[in-house]
Amino acid sequence: MGQGFCQLVLVVSDDADQAAAAAIGRVADGLRAEGLSLLYAATARDGAAQVRANTAIGCVLLDWDIGGADDHRRHALDVIREVRRLSADLPIFLLTSRMATGNLPLKVRREIQEYVWLFEDTPEFIAGRVSFAVRRYERGLLPPFFRALAEFSDEHEYSWHTPGHSGGAAFLKTPIGRVFHDFFGEQVFRSDLSVSVPELGSLLDHSGPAGAAEANAARIFGADMTFFVLNGTSAANQIVGHSCIVAGDVVLADRNCHKSINYSLTVTDARPAYLLPTRNGYGIIGPIPARALAADAVRSLIAASPLTSGAASPDPVYAVVTNSTYDGLCYRADRVAELLGESVPRLHFDEAWYGYAAFHPIYRGRFAMHPRPGDAGRHPTVFATQSTHKLLAAFSQASMIHVRSSPRAPVDRSRFNEAYMMHGSTSPLYQLIASCDVAAAMLAGQGGRVLTDECLDEAVTFRRAMVRTARELGSGAGRGWFFSVWQPPVVTMPEEGRRVDFLDADPAMLRESPECWTLHPGEDWHGFGGLEDGYCMLDPIKVTITTPGVDAAGAVADQGIPAQIVTQFLDERGIEVEKTGDYTILLLFSMGVTRGKWGTLLDALLEFKDHYDHGAPLREAIPRLAAEHPRRYAGLSLRDLCDQMHAELRAQQVVRLLDQAFGTLPEPVLPPARAYQLLVRDQVDWVAVDDMGGRVAAVMVVPYPPGIPLLMPGEHAGESDGPVLGYLRALQHLDRQFPGFSHDIHGVEPAADGTYQVMCLKEGSGPR
Repeated sequence: MGQGFCQLVLVVSDDADQAAAAAIGRVADGLRAEGLSLLYAATARDGAAQVRANTAIGCVLLDWDIGGADDHRRHALDVIREVRRLSADLPIFLLTSRMATGNLPLKVRREIQEYVWLFEDTPEFIAGRVSFAVRRYERGLLPPFFRALAEFSDEHEYSWHTPGHSGGAAFLKTPIGRVFHDFFGEQVFRSDLSVSVPELGSLLDHSGPAGAAEANAARIFGADMTFFVLNGTSAANQIVGHSCIVAGDVVLADRNCHKSINYSLTVTDARPAYLLPTRNGYGIIGPIPARALAADAVRSLIAASPLTSGAASPDPVYAVVTNSTYDGLCYRADRVAELLGESVPRLHFDEAWYGYAAFHPIYRGRFAMHPRPGDAGRHPTVFATQSTHKLLAAFSQASMIHVRSSPRAPVDRSRFNEAYMMHGSTSPLYQLIASCDVAAAMLAGQGGRVLTDECLDEAVTFRRAMVRTARELGSGAGRGWFFSVWQPPVVTMPEEGRRVDFLDADPAMLRESPECWTLHPGEDWHGFGGLEDGYCMLDPIKVTITTPGVDAAGAVADQGIPAQIVTQFLDERGIEVEKTGDYTILLLFSMGVTRGKWGTLLDALLEFKDHYDHGAPLREAIPRLAAEHPRRYAGLSLRDLCDQMHAELRAQQVVRLLDQAFGTLPEPVLPPARAYQLLVRDQVDWVAVDDMGGRVAAVMVVPYPPGIPLLMPGEHAGESDGPVLGYLRALQHLDRQFPGFSHDIHGVEPAADGTYQVMCLKEGSGPR
């Protein structure tokens, strides 16, 4: 691939011996002649730090005698251990003598690629061996598709095929095109190629390097087969659904599912029976109770649904469950498969936010592709759809489908590919394929454990910092309130069974023990009832900050700080969060999070507290909001705004209405597909929420957050004074009262006066 990408050679030596230092200098001259650059570390500690900090290091030259004759083994071993913790393949050359080599411990010999005898081999020979090792290491790093793409784009071939920009040349013909070309860089355009390039294989039939990349990903993720999807997990979910469902089939669908799952039910004309998850007082969505997944409960659920009466068979063909939930609640996937496997031959886990789970023992048994013990014939076929771009390292829209086939419902690759082709482009973007390929390769070997360890370490450290800050503020003489973190206040020491305060627990234990994060029945902190012990765990990487005003049981306090105001405050300081509820803020500790990033967040939260405590004017605390709505917020302090919004949330009973609206399934009148047919035929009206009593929704109504359907197409909105319409009216009222804080509700169109409108089926256009 032209210029190498691992061009650094790290020399770890203290240069105590002048002759050895001179010899190393001559080797360094030879390495520079080979086009390599050098880094130096004079101590083992610095050497280990350089290995962690510089992923462009292609080889380590390690002085076996570093640290002096008495300690050299310990110091050199420290460097070797750190290199091998991060990479099984990074070459290590040991600078030593023939005499010392004969006395090396076996564990050192196993980790060393070659030995350098400084006073016997020529500097040129040593430099050549190092250069060869670097090139071999580089070749081994590149996964199948990315290697083929890099090699092909390096050949500078003339292009007579699509895309029409021909490696970027077309952009250079106009000024704005030149700006566009220079912004992204030549390599982006040179690697944007047509599907007609045979050297790269095809994602359409999973051949050549593209197919090899998918097979490599399947090996890494523990699947029988893996498919790269280039238009997001929204498409991946529809592919899986389309491969399993035909018109009239009964399916079990987690009500806590992404809208793409519901679109899949519409496209396939499925007859859904919804599995209802729990919810706590914060509005956080919990797990579907284990008892609801048992065979007798599933039969009762299907029998009670009006939509399943016209099904070809009452037996469900497929079930889909969200794992982990948006807020980080992870099922025992093996337990879910055991329970639902009694009813369905195919089980789909939507793991859009959970692609890293296979790479750390804290998630053992809690992800779709977990090692399956026992008789595989008894288990359902399992699908996992993952948004590789969300919490791993890939371009936006890069996703994967992992499949583990079972004899009960075997997956034939060719038949599955028909569904894949229905939703895939015949002009795939090769950079997206490469990003899937590289994202998988980053997790191979120790990579997945190391990267996930770092995410867990940052998340646990931040959680502890928040608790410590709250404890210090609470013990002071001033106003002691602070934001909380939704997590167990005490954890169980796994070996001793002893309960300790979260802040007093060993951080290593918090990073490694699932017992520290397991939701146990009857605990107040999580607020979920009816739990089976060990069934559900909170993912430490997904951190929910709670603001004062409500607790996990839904009790509303006299005073509170709505989370929307906090996130507006953070936004004006360049800090974007993942999701905001009424009194919750969700943060995702992905692989890109650093300590500096969360340290800035913690400082901003302390700044909010100071502004709130001291009555800072809103024009100083959230200046953009005050400037955009001067009449509404003139003269208010930050505390005034918090008090007003909390009072309205309390008066409108939003916490109670949310729980009721999402806690009971609406009455289904039509299957989603039939409702969509009527929409296409214009058998719909726009209806104000105030007038929706007794009407049937034509579209999904999905409040964000949490992004879960409040109404599905074909479902009855309920009576005017019912919880669904009561909740929508409460949100409508809040939008009018607090401009700048409007709610994002898919399926709702606000009129000019702020009135919510929803597309409903025309009256009389019901079942036929």
